[in-house]
Amino acid sequence: MKIWVDADACPVVIKDILFKCANRTQTATTLIANHAMRYPQSPYIRLLVVEKGFDIADHKIVELCQAQDLVITSDIPLADEVIDKGALALSPRGELFTKENIKSRLNIRDFMDTMRASGVETHGGPPPLSQSDRQNFANHLDRILAKAKR
Repeated sequence: MKIWVDADACPVVIKDILFKCANRTQTATTLIANHAMRYPQSPYIRLLVVEKGFDIADHKIVELCQAQDLVITSDIPLADEVIDKGALALSPRGELFTKENIKSRLNIRDFMDTMRASGVETHGGPPPLSQSDRQNFANHLDRILAKAKR
């Protein structure tokens, strides 16, 4: 299993959890972003910088990930695409996207986009990442990697 991170939108605290986990479990972890960023020197962590542009990083993640890999993203369409390839998708809030829940998440996302496009004011984005979100993410990550190592 490899871990692919939609790094442009991934919170720093979640990247820190991923870095520690990559080293502890010796799991190849690749940050994909459209700009350079800091990351610890490690044989298990690398950064792949792609061109700037709409969904370029997402397309690269879909291209590179394989079945049973883990993709860290809050991007619902990206999660849908990697699930179709047989990969796992986990949000930085610790929500595991699955074949069973991704279509309803896409429908909600599309509905909200339609509402915003028609002028309905929606109330900003999600709340800040809480300690409980961080713990939920770390717990899911540990379970996924433990299962993969068996």
